[in-house]
Amino acid sequence: MSIPVGRIEQEMSYTYEDWLNFDDGVHAEIIDGQIVMMAPPSQRHEEIQVELTRQFANFLLGKPCKVFGSRFGVKLKLSRTKHTVVQPDIMVVCNRSKLTGQICDGAPDLVIEILSPSNIRHDTFVKFNLYLQAGVKEYWIVYPDEDAVMVYTLNGTKYESTAYDYPNYVTIPVGILPGLEIDLNLVFEQESAEPTGETP
Repeated sequence: MSIPVGRIEQEMSYTYEDWLNFDDGVHAEIIDGQIVMMAPPSQRHEEIQVELTRQFANFLLGKPCKVFGSRFGVKLKLSRTKHTVVQPDIMVVCNRSKLTGQICDGAPDLVIEILSPSNIRHDTFVKFNLYLQAGVKEYWIVYPDEDAVMVYTLNGTKYESTAYDYPNYVTIPVGILPGLEIDLNLVFEQESAEPTGETP
């Protein structure tokens, strides 16, 4: 039986099986068994997400790795008893045995989160530590208001960081995908056409 948003209770402990049964209208993550509701993205968030996904998808045509958007979940395997299921804005998975048809069962190779005012701490602290503990090889945090990206690369048990601010940097090399460089001109230069008031 599906679980509608009206029946979700913050004080309950939820599992991966509960997450699978959430209604389609429920956009939420489970962190250590606790539900975390996710706010709808802004237009700029969506524009950045679509452009980044497009560049990854174009490069990965015919290659073993796959890129996924934010509605696909990840069941993180951590040294804890309670379940954790997250929905990254973008992820790249190269080990296809982790893909069950419903979820990525284990850490993706690369995760990208695009910050919104409501999720800054969640992405920069909570999920940062979850991805580190789970062994995500490369974690990007996109700062839309600053036209910047922080790239964290796993080195042993720690992340090493590199900052890319546009237009000082116009490309970002993808560590797990040699040969791919993300074009920041296309990611951040997305000015919407001004309406003219004229009917075509």
